[in-house]
Amino acid sequence: MSRRIATDPTRLREEIAQAAARMIAEDGADYATAKRKAARQLLGDVRVAGEWLPDNDMIEEEVRAYQALFHAESQPRILALLRRLALLAMEDLAAFRPYLVGAVLNGTATEHSDVYLQCFCDSPKDVALHLLNAGVDFDTTETRHFAGRGEVETLSFLWRGQWPAAREARLLAGEVRAELGSPVGIHLALYDADDERGAVKADASGRITRADMNAVRALAAGPGEPDDAA
Repeated sequence: MSRRIATDPTRLREEIAQAAARMIAEDGADYATAKRKAARQLLGDVRVAGEWLPDNDMIEEEVRAYQALFHAESQPRILALLRRLALLAMEDLAAFRPYLVGAVLNGTATEHSDVYLQCFCDSPKDVALHLLNAGVDFDTTETRHFAGRGEVETLSFLWRGQWPAAREARLLAGEVRAELGSPVGIHLALYDADDERGAVKADASGRITRADMNAVRALAAGPGEPDDAA
C-alpha cells in the first residue's frame, strides 16, 4: 500500500538515510537491507527510482551522527575492542597479507558488528590449513569480489578467545564478553596475491577502503579516521 510520495528527492534521500542509519546502529542491519526497509517504511510499496535513494556514503554519515547522539559513550569502547581483535587476528595471519575492511575500519562498528578481513595469498587453501591447525572451527561461504570479478572463498567463525593461542587473546576475550555479551564473528575473504595491487586505492572521497596491519595498529593505538591511518 502506498503511504506517500515525496516531491523533494533531496529530502527523501535524507529521510531514508536517517531511517536506515537507525536500523544499522540499533539492529546491526547491513546497508542494502536497511536502505530497502527504510524506503518501504517511508513509502510503502511504491517503487523508488535509484536516484531518489541515498548512497552508502550518505548513510554512513547518518550512522556517525546517530552514534554521536545516542551512543557517544559506549560506541568508542566497542570500536576500540573490535579494532584490537582485528589487529590480533591480522598479526596471526601476517603471512597471508591481511587487510581490514568494513565498519571496524571506518569507525562505525557497534556491538552487532563483525570483523571483516581480506587476505591476499598465493594459496587460499593455506589460510584454511592454518586455521585448522590452530583448532579453529569455521564455515566456508563466498563473498562478492571487491572489484566485481565473481566471488571469493570466505572463511567465517565465531571468536571466543580460542585463537590465537596467546595470553592477549584470553584477556581480550574477557573484555569482549563483558562489553558485548556475545562472541564476535570473523570473516576472512581469500583473494589471489595479484588482487592486492588493485586493493589499496582510496575511494572517491579520499578514504581508504581497506587497511593493512600497520594502519590498523595505528588506529588501535588511539583515535583517528581511516584516512589518517594510511
